[in-house]
Amino acid sequence: MIPVGSSYPIRIDLFSDTITRPTKAMRQAMANAEVGDEQKGEDPSTNELVALTRELLGKEEAVFLPSGTMCNQIAYALHCRPGDAILVDETAHSLCHEETGAPALAGAFYRPIKADHGVFSVAQLEAALRPEGRSFARNAVLSIEQPSNLGGGTCWSLEGITSVTNMARSHQIKTHMDGARMLNAVVATGVSARDFCAPFDSVWLDLSKGLGAPIGAVLAGDADFINEAWRLKQRWGGSMRQSGIVAAAGTFALRNNVDRLADDHGNARLLAELLSVHPQISIDPLTVQTNIVLFDLVDSPVTAAVLVDRLIQKSGVRMGAFGPSTIRAVTHLDVDSGDIRIAADAIRALLDEIHSMPTSQRSF
Repeated sequence: MIPVGSSYPIRIDLFSDTITRPTKAMRQAMANAEVGDEQKGEDPSTNELVALTRELLGKEEAVFLPSGTMCNQIAYALHCRPGDAILVDETAHSLCHEETGAPALAGAFYRPIKADHGVFSVAQLEAALRPEGRSFARNAVLSIEQPSNLGGGTCWSLEGITSVTNMARSHQIKTHMDGARMLNAVVATGVSARDFCAPFDSVWLDLSKGLGAPIGAVLAGDADFINEAWRLKQRWGGSMRQSGIVAAAGTFALRNNVDRLADDHGNARLLAELLSVHPQISIDPLTVQTNIVLFDLVDSPVTAAVLVDRLIQKSGVRMGAFGPSTIRAVTHLDVDSGDIRIAADAIRALLDEIHSMPTSQRSF
């Protein structure tokens, strides 16, 4: 697969929504931000972002952090003791892309839960639990990802969240939400962020994906939890000084870029519909709920990695290979419906071209 930062010219980038760039209006908000010393609580723009997010999520307190990964890892370290288990979906970002974080920083380990497109049931959670006893790791925290990234952007329902968090509490298990794209779920389902977050001891919201900010995330919980989160933020090098310059981008995003997430969802469904008609692509457009499109190659003479390499070389369209035959495309504010049609045409034409080649000419 062509790595991020390759030398090939990119016309349409569907690799991830993390590649979005601040708009002129967002850059102006950053330039105009009032700033001070964040560590002393004197940065007005950071304080504004924290207050706005705290209100949005319905939590007592919050803290601005450089990344969502730091949000997850601080939450796990506070909810766990060394040797404890973190219960997560088997495709969760914290397990698949932060795998060494909790073992290295908290001395805890991940216990994967079998799930369906990133969403598990009470029965699936119960099957992952270990009995209480001195011979077993303590079931310390249940962590869910809303929506599921590697589950194809699938959203948890409020009923599903309530059922698994109720069970967790009945076992004295803390609850944590990885809310990297949580506002995508809010827009897709019509359920408020407050309602989604209410059952959780801790939750965070990413600002640098579909919301379009260049950096940052906000971790929220009760006041005692956030006070301890600040200790780890300081200890792990996450404290900043005049952070209001980047916090202002997050505030702008929350005030201007939430409703427009529906456009990304529409473009994702459009892409799925355009790809689904090709005989070598397997994707059900009805399964696309947010801005992530996972599709599989069927009877293809090349792997997903080879196809995405050729796609960027020939057409300047970038997607990501997520397995031998699985490709992921993510829509965002830097692509429109016209870009989606060009991208779909490019990948369908490339598949047709490769399929028509003699086998001897397929050594890319």
